[in-house]
Amino acid sequence: MGQVRWGLLSTANINRRVIPAIRQSARGELTAVASRSQESADSYAQHWDIPQTFASYEAMLASDAVDAVYISLPNHLHADWTIRALQAGKHVLCEKPFALTLADVDRMIAAAQETGLVLAEAFMYRHHPQMKLVEAFVRDGRLGDISLIQSVFNFQFKSRDNIRLIPEYGGGSLWDVGIYPVSFAQFVMGGPPDWVFGFQEKGDTGVDEFFAGQLHYGHGRVTQISSSFLTPYHTRSVVVGTKGRLRMSRPFTNVEESEMVFYPDSGEPEYVDIPEEPLYLGEIEDMHAAILDGRPTYLTLAETRNHIRTVLALYESAAAGKPVFL
Repeated sequence: MGQVRWGLLSTANINRRVIPAIRQSARGELTAVASRSQESADSYAQHWDIPQTFASYEAMLASDAVDAVYISLPNHLHADWTIRALQAGKHVLCEKPFALTLADVDRMIAAAQETGLVLAEAFMYRHHPQMKLVEAFVRDGRLGDISLIQSVFNFQFKSRDNIRLIPEYGGGSLWDVGIYPVSFAQFVMGGPPDWVFGFQEKGDTGVDEFFAGQLHYGHGRVTQISSSFLTPYHTRSVVVGTKGRLRMSRPFTNVEESEMVFYPDSGEPEYVDIPEEPLYLGEIEDMHAAILDGRPTYLTLAETRNHIRTVLALYESAAAGKPVFL
């Protein structure tokens, strides 16, 4: 197999970012889309020029038309459809958040291990050259000992009619955009925190529309995160160490507009050139390397499990009003 045939499991809005990445990739082709009705699938396929359609998710998984599926369903459906896809012999790229409980995460990982198929969480920003530069700054010691990370990701809805506001669907700002700062902290610190403290403001539907948290890693290392549905789009990250700090204006999305600046402990700021690359291409190419070459995925399932574990601890802390140890 020299090409990976991709199928889209749903017609979610986020697909518009992934479709070009599959088509830009060297070893992927988009062959099919599945929806809950033939009419919906046909309309979507016509708009995006997708060759084959399926009137149900089950039908696509039962076919031999695709090798891998991208799951962009609402959060509460990720676990069940990931497992069903793996059991049907399809590799899976599952949109974040991976699942809403650790029990579901463990079921998904077990299904991947039992089938021997590739399963990965779709954190596209982790694969971009900007994050590889961050990794080099940390690995090479240019920042010294990391003591503080501050990250924020906010945006406002154009309409209140949004699945991100439905509690049963895994709604909430922390699950939706706050999980990016959580994953970034784990990436830089090298693992999950020892304990967390969370604070949330819930909206009229019962989900957190603002969340703030502190993640403590021991030896005085702290991450401060916040996420919100209440204020205009804003995202940034700062990593502070004993030898300087690194600031990114667009760490997670719109990276083509990002400005990365290194402030050393002495001397002038250094503006870091970020190689141009489509944001979603890296995660697709990573899947191809895993499927076709047998390489491990860059983002491991152990890391993914700790993303969910940390978010759950933050929600538990916010509900109880006290620290929660992991």
